[in-house]
Amino acid sequence: MKQILVTNDDGIYANGIRALVEVASQFGEVTVVAPDRPQSAMGHAITIGKPLRITKVDLFGDLVKGAYAISGTPVDCVSIGIDQLFEEPPCLCLSGVNHGSNSSINVIYSGTMSAAMQAALAGIESVGFSNVSFDHDADFTEVKVYAKKIVQLVLDKGLPPSKLLNVNFPNTEDGKYQGIKICRQADALWTQEYDARIDPQGRKYYWLTGQFIDRDKGEDTDLYALKNGYISVVPVMADLTAHADLPHFADWTLGA
Repeated sequence: MKQILVTNDDGIYANGIRALVEVASQFGEVTVVAPDRPQSAMGHAITIGKPLRITKVDLFGDLVKGAYAISGTPVDCVSIGIDQLFEEPPCLCLSGVNHGSNSSINVIYSGTMSAAMQAALAGIESVGFSNVSFDHDADFTEVKVYAKKIVQLVLDKGLPPSKLLNVNFPNTEDGKYQGIKICRQADALWTQEYDARIDPQGRKYYWLTGQFIDRDKGEDTDLYALKNGYISVVPVMADLTAHADLPHFADWTLGA
């Protein structure tokens, strides 16, 4: 029986994780290990200054072998789950389904994708799933159909050495998708701006705002696919080396 770890960053009570559990349960024995509260935009943060607690919960009935709420980050969930809740490492980690896009630069900030990456770093084939819609009550019917197809392909064909996919579902008017496209990550960024405000005690505080800017005109990117109604699938790796930039330093004299 295949052992599958399901996690997320929206918290164990989010609707998206239930949708993913329903898909995963069709392929093996599922153990859910997810944060006990929302942990969006935590990136690859880990908990080092306080203890972690594991609480077994009954949320998914017969769909799972067990479900556990963790008092830490998404990466904590994967690490402690593998170490404490599996006799042998799972063969697959599925993270999500996130409420909101993790395309382009968002992959850097995403707790959903960092959880999947942590599993990939442990040698486990992993997929992070995100739905561009932020609607808490979003309809996951079609998401589940295509997530099942992608999980089946991963199990049948395997993944390359990076062992990690970033999958995003577009927000379409009719809830239908044009299909699936293998893409590259678009060159885009958030402008980090802060709105200064005054609280009821007269003290100044700041609220993060800013805009998302797509600087990429390519038609092979995840953002282009999503804008045109396609599900984007991007292979992701942990190596952040700017390999194309290495020749720039060939004539640097650095000394001994």
